[in-house]
Amino acid sequence: MAFEGYSPETVDFLWGIRMNNNREWFAAHKDAYVRTLYEPTKALAQELFVPFLDRPGNLLKVSRIYRDMRMHPPEPYKQSLWICIRQDVAWWAENPCLYFEINPEGVDYGFFLWKMPTARMEEFRQSIAARPEEFLAIVAAAEAAAGIPLTAELYARPKPCDNPALARFFAWKQCISCSVHEDFGEGTFSPALAARVRTHFEHLLPVYEYFTRFRS
Repeated sequence: MAFEGYSPETVDFLWGIRMNNNREWFAAHKDAYVRTLYEPTKALAQELFVPFLDRPGNLLKVSRIYRDMRMHPPEPYKQSLWICIRQDVAWWAENPCLYFEINPEGVDYGFFLWKMPTARMEEFRQSIAARPEEFLAIVAAAEAAAGIPLTAELYARPKPCDNPALARFFAWKQCISCSVHEDFGEGTFSPALAARVRTHFEHLLPVYEYFTRFRS
């Protein structure tokens, strides 16, 4: 199945599940979920993963709408679906990923690293201090191509840094990202969405691969 874009029905379903997060409503609208949200997201995921087929060690994950009720009572359903390309690791949140998410407000996609362990962050700082030119070139190229900066949640008191060019990165704590948001409209209701997301992923691939060096 080729990705043909989402549709206004997709948006209707997403807002519907936000306002009616119960089994009765979902049962009556399950066909809309599968047809307008789940199947298009799976198709998009397959297109996004094509460049990674010859890159060993990468996994493609597509979420489903059902929540683990042991962890998220009382709402049985998520209000979004996501696609994640990442390494084969125990816990995704400690490792870099390229992601796409669709929710009632629109779509978001890009690079994300939520919470790298403290020891890995220290390893990262040591690495960029030892070879600053490599990392600075990767970031500069990615930000120029993507047209937006990498951002992160910052330490209240940044770590000491002797190199002014690296000071920004020594202040990084967690939630490192470079993401695009698109409201719903012609752009998301079109197969061209897949090409835009793939292009953004390509711009950020060197950043993603750099951070895979510090996988946990």
